[in-house]
Amino acid sequence: MDVLEAAVTEVVREHRFSGVVWVDRGARTEHASAHGLADRALELPNTLDTRFGVASVCKGLTALTVVSLVSEGRLALDTAARAVVGDDLPDIGSDVTIEHLLSHRSGIGDYVDEEAGFDASSYVLTVPVHRLATTEGYLPAMRGIPAKFSAGERFSYCNSGYVVLALVIERVTGTGFHEAVEQRVCGPAGLRDTAYLRSDELPARAARGYLDADGLRTNVLHLPVRGSGDGGIYTTVADLHALWSAFLDGRVVEEPWVAEMLRPRTPVLEDGRRYGLGFWLDGTGEAIVLNGFDAGVSAVTRHEPGRSLTWSVVSNTSDGAWPVARRLADVLAG
Repeated sequence: MDVLEAAVTEVVREHRFSGVVWVDRGARTEHASAHGLADRALELPNTLDTRFGVASVCKGLTALTVVSLVSEGRLALDTAARAVVGDDLPDIGSDVTIEHLLSHRSGIGDYVDEEAGFDASSYVLTVPVHRLATTEGYLPAMRGIPAKFSAGERFSYCNSGYVVLALVIERVTGTGFHEAVEQRVCGPAGLRDTAYLRSDELPARAARGYLDADGLRTNVLHLPVRGSGDGGIYTTVADLHALWSAFLDGRVVEEPWVAEMLRPRTPVLEDGRRYGLGFWLDGTGEAIVLNGFDAGVSAVTRHEPGRSLTWSVVSNTSDGAWPVARRLADVLAG
């Protein structure tokens, strides 16, 4: 057993991990393993092709969809959001631009504020989750929330901003948000197992999200029944790795726009990271990261171009991915 496999085996056992761990270096897979159960009641195991909810990982796909429209001249980064959404969201200031929303510098109030004592397994949305099946359905949850600060003043992670971007996509294209992501990102990138599934009718190979390490309680009462621009997509680790290749090769948006999305808009934050447009960036170096965290969902996927290294940890529990990801990062840094 090599060092990588031994480390994964140890941390998976120690934390009773449920999910998939995958490491690629160039075209070679160095490690791929599945653990735990996709459905505890039926005792169905997770496999390498299980589709997992990955929460905010989908912000990268939302950003790519928006930038594809910018590249076509149908939007601009300095377009005012209100110019597109009109009076549907009157709390958004007239100075908030598409770039502010993409870079989490809009200052708008957040319908799920992760900076305000957020507990993934206990928070309750302000509207019934079954109403959150379309982007328009999110509007009541986002109204009446005051702005935190003036647009551009600073970074503040904002889920509402990415739902607004989903609404912008719909208004500009005349197409539903989920369909637009499929047409503009999943199709060109060859992501065959990536889609916005309804949590109340999950198909085969889709893992249920669990609130605790044990028990049968799932996340269906905690999350929107179908996600929007801020979270909720289901995918496989193979698709996540395919997305990195397609994105960086310019197959989703052209390479000058890839560089623009990876240009930091915020200097190094307290946690040592920076942020571009839809993608986290290491404080130093070239690593690019997408991650997601919510009730019954935790995921991180990381690409380091200079080392041709891509690794992902996805889990169908709220905190399952993090100890495995930390150990994996330590081993791969050596």
